[in-house]
Amino acid sequence: MTMFSVRSARPSNGHGHAVPIIAGAVLATLAAALVAYLLWPTWRASAFKGPERLPVSIGGTVFNVPAAAIRVKIQRHTGPQERVDLGFDYPSLTPPEAPHHVSADQIDQAPHPIDRIFVSIAAHHDALSPEARLKTIYPRYLNPNVVSVQDGLSMRNFRSGTPYDVEDLFLAEQPMLVARCTRDAATPGMCLSERRVEGADLIFRFPRSWLSQWQDVAAAMERLTTQMHPTR
Repeated sequence: MTMFSVRSARPSNGHGHAVPIIAGAVLATLAAALVAYLLWPTWRASAFKGPERLPVSIGGTVFNVPAAAIRVKIQRHTGPQERVDLGFDYPSLTPPEAPHHVSADQIDQAPHPIDRIFVSIAAHHDALSPEARLKTIYPRYLNPNVVSVQDGLSMRNFRSGTPYDVEDLFLAEQPMLVARCTRDAATPGMCLSERRVEGADLIFRFPRSWLSQWQDVAAAMERLTTQMHPTR
């Protein structure tokens, strides 16, 4: 009689198939994490501040002005305008930082010295030019005496009882400077200097004390004019 020996089969526990599946799942997870890391945006949302410079048309003349330098919020837009008022830190000629909040106990402290040069650009509508005013209007009210100040800068007083009787006229040729300045009193004296650019007048205002470095002030006004309305 032939005897057959039958070996009983061991039950399979599934470990042989589970290991590859787990390894594949781990690899897939790592690959997905890597892709997510590479594609995840690195920027952060921030408030939109608008363009740094704005093209504006004043008196039919186009100026490219720094948006942050505009002092009046309603003027902060492109297109035709009658007037734009700006302020720049001096001597850097950069737009000033946003004003800091002041507490009640700081209001009575002594004011800080002015460290800004102010510029207004306004349509002149064919009014008398600054050059014509210098030649035809001012001489009627000026004292004849000319005082040499320093390095080519001269000064003439306006006569008492005239429309400019609290002001002095400062003149220089190299570099060119024409400025009407109030005299120091309860408040420090301020200077006004004007120049015409096509259909608009640029009016610069700065402290009278800056005239001790008048060449730098004249160069700053020229630089700001060129930056906002470059000659071609």
